[in-house]
Amino acid sequence: MIASLHGTVLRVGTSQAVIDVGGVGLAVSATPSTLSQLREGSSAMLFTSLVVREDSLTLFGFAEEDERETFDILQGVSGVGPRLALAVLGVHTPDALRSAVANEDAAALQRVSGIGKKGAQRLLLELGNKLGPATGAAPTGPAPSSGESDVVEALIGLGWLERDARSAYESAASAQPDAGVAALLRASLQILGAR
Repeated sequence: MIASLHGTVLRVGTSQAVIDVGGVGLAVSATPSTLSQLREGSSAMLFTSLVVREDSLTLFGFAEEDERETFDILQGVSGVGPRLALAVLGVHTPDALRSAVANEDAAALQRVSGIGKKGAQRLLLELGNKLGPATGAAPTGPAPSSGESDVVEALIGLGWLERDARSAYESAASAQPDAGVAALLRASLQILGAR
């Protein structure tokens, strides 16, 4: 599986971008939010998911790893293919989707083109707790909300206590409010290592 790519943006369209990786132009389908962050001629790094079908190989790209993971989970719901999963992420951030599922908010899911009442109910039922808990905070954008759970879970996985992991994350996030998940994880580890 192609988990990520890094290269030069050759073209940005309404539903996909072409990124030059080692002399090969890869077409990457993405949400409007991710595409809006890409600039032709600039370097870009995307987390990716390769969807293999009998007649095609399609690469989907995401600015945040949490979006890619949510995309993969969404495809596990019966009747949800990669295009519909991408449409869901075009309307909802991963954390907003977690909140909608936790609150059984079918109306929020129906705002996605292609999801009706029955489809929304199926999503609520099948997603259950697969997406993990919502942070409970008002969404301020995908990076901070999804970053906290990713960083804290990673630190717990490395053996730190949850309260220490959360405290380190909060210190790192307040010092670097615009940092991505990887930078916040590194900063949190440095904070924990200094204690």
